[in-house]
Amino acid sequence: MRYNPDGEEQLNRRQAARLAELSAWLSERERKLLFELLVPATAAQLAQVAGEQDRYDRELRPALVVRAIAELQDSGVEPDIWKIEGLDAREDCERAAAQARTDGRERVSCVVLGRGASIDRVADWLAQAATVPGYVGFAIGRTIWLDALGEHFAGRLHEDAATERIAGNYRRMIDTYAAAATTTPSTRAPAGQSVR
Repeated sequence: MRYNPDGEEQLNRRQAARLAELSAWLSERERKLLFELLVPATAAQLAQVAGEQDRYDRELRPALVVRAIAELQDSGVEPDIWKIEGLDAREDCERAAAQARTDGRERVSCVVLGRGASIDRVADWLAQAATVPGYVGFAIGRTIWLDALGEHFAGRLHEDAATERIAGNYRRMIDTYAAAATTTPSTRAPAGQSVR
């Protein structure tokens, strides 16, 4: 769901109410909820960062993610897993996970959403999140397969080579997350440097 706390208030309220209804229905039936939270920039927020999406992602989106989770929780939305767009700094991952687990929600987890970003950018996001309590993995798709499939369907890449590339991309993401998860924050690569 697209939800920006500074976005259109009526839309946010309507979406939160519907999602709270779904959340309650699932809970009554002992079903799990994985919730994908997208926090797109408003026009005013983009203007604050001179229209630069990367700056929005680094400077504004992390705090908006935390606010969005809090507002949705206050509305009765109770996912078991929050699927959160990748964050560039471990501290931002910590804040998001802490909000997801606030007020007795210790069993709630977070996973990294790749949002179709480049393989290197997603690897950085995974490395930031992997050591944060509350993050348990990732759920990424287009980052892994979009380029290879595009080349295959354009006739520039044989099916076997496309399959190999997709598998290699997926393996890289697994290895990146696993390697980062086994290190302590003080021994990890700084933000912007992938664990390879």
